[in-house]
Amino acid sequence: MSARNSQANKAAARERLRQERERQAKKDRMRRQITVGVSALAVLGLAGGIGYAVVQANKPSHWEAMKDEKNVTAPKNTTGDDGTTIVIGKPTAKKTLELYEDSRCPICAVFEQQVGETIEKDVDAGKYKIQYIGATFIDNSDQGEGSKNALSALGAALNVGPDAFLDYKAALYSAKFHPEESQDKFAKDSYLLEVAESVPALKNNAAFKKDVEQGTFDAWAMKMSASFEDSGVKGTPTLKMDGKTITGADGQGAPMTAAEFTTAVGKALKG
Repeated sequence: MSARNSQANKAAARERLRQERERQAKKDRMRRQITVGVSALAVLGLAGGIGYAVVQANKPSHWEAMKDEKNVTAPKNTTGDDGTTIVIGKPTAKKTLELYEDSRCPICAVFEQQVGETIEKDVDAGKYKIQYIGATFIDNSDQGEGSKNALSALGAALNVGPDAFLDYKAALYSAKFHPEESQDKFAKDSYLLEVAESVPALKNNAAFKKDVEQGTFDAWAMKMSASFEDSGVKGTPTLKMDGKTITGADGQGAPMTAAEFTTAVGKALKG
């Protein structure tokens, strides 16, 4: 091989090596640009995700939003501000028994199971009217939603009629359906509707079902709960007549037997 050919071959080899190095360098630059771009997108995505999470965490819960809701739909058969006054009974009855209850309250359940039927008979007989004030404080202490959701469902029952309301309230407090305080079953619409199937006026009632599932009276329930908080009453069940708390012979409030209740309310009616 001539010296000229040897030098030409070496030059060609060097040129190919230079071109290959340039191509490799270009590939490396592109790879770095892509990596930086993907990393930037990942950072933006993470920041966006964190931002979204923060926004969601700071949004008020459904029930908190309902507490501040200005457009309140009140059930039929109510009066007063935002429909928070519920009075049931004959207009001729001169006295009104105020009944303060929380749907999740186990003592309220015992009271209703022992005395609820007596109260309904007295109201039917015109001895007195009842004014119901619903509370939701157990949700706060036990971290739940059942008191609020059940109160909204009671509003849906009241929208059907006073008798449907009383029958549904009795069913919610019954030994068959009332859960342990630690079990937040009333938070589930499906369970509230299951209880309603035991009430003739609510069984297969499409309007009632719709109101429960859509939360028609959720904002009203929160206004009712606020009226309980404003009343100064600290616990449930509490019974009052003419502004005075009704107690048994032992000076204690509910629960009490039907006989004890009849004696206590009889004194209040005479007072």
